[in-house]
Amino acid sequence: MTSLIIRDLHVSIETDQGTTPILRGVDLTINSGEIHAIMGPNGSGKSTLAYTIAGHPRYTVDSGSITLDGEDVLAMSVDERAKAGLFLAMQYPVEIPGVTVSNFLRTAKTALDGQAPPLRSWVKDLKTSMEALRMDAGFTERNVNEGFSGGEKKRHEIVQLELLKPKIAVLDETDSGLDVDALKIVSEGVNRVKDNTDLGVLLITHYTRILRYITPDFVHVFVDGRIAEQGGAELAERLENEGYDRYTAGAPVH
Repeated sequence: MTSLIIRDLHVSIETDQGTTPILRGVDLTINSGEIHAIMGPNGSGKSTLAYTIAGHPRYTVDSGSITLDGEDVLAMSVDERAKAGLFLAMQYPVEIPGVTVSNFLRTAKTALDGQAPPLRSWVKDLKTSMEALRMDAGFTERNVNEGFSGGEKKRHEIVQLELLKPKIAVLDETDSGLDVDALKIVSEGVNRVKDNTDLGVLLITHYTRILRYITPDFVHVFVDGRIAEQGGAELAERLENEGYDRYTAGAPVH
């Protein structure tokens, strides 16, 4: 079983106003096969946690630890984190002009596995994944995310998830910008990968609508860089009805 363990994590960023603390002591454990939803208002630190796990250079870890199966994640470079089994689906996937989807995916798979996948099985797996996510085969020869709609970018993220087979996936507001049909297709893709690989998922979202399709085992409410409350799927239902006012009243504003 794989475990991503975060202990007393404090993270800051440099701004024009100086050093700004964002995360203020986060404790979280994600195991194989578990789905953890992190919910909270804007500016609460949800995306900072995602990018810190992935190794974004903008964020400074002031104290605390992140380990993956006992290995120090914070000591790893970004590519080493990916090779260890961490995956980040970004809220705003970037365009990569001049790199086709096909080349991007096969190069990434080769880097992770240390050898190129057999061409015949690779083509079959890529086709199967794209069909399941309702992506036209022609997307493989387009440049990564260039000219893609918001929904197409998010579906491409899940194609990556399915083909690269990480141990732990951090999905940063994967539901952002999706219509109902695309939300259902993307959610089905996440569930399919989890069922087939025992993936551990950290799902970051503002809203409960994606949780109607991806059922969380644990819900964590993020407020002011901390986990303010934890519970099961029923906590998400309460947030749907009550919002975040009960947590944010009197909280510092950043």
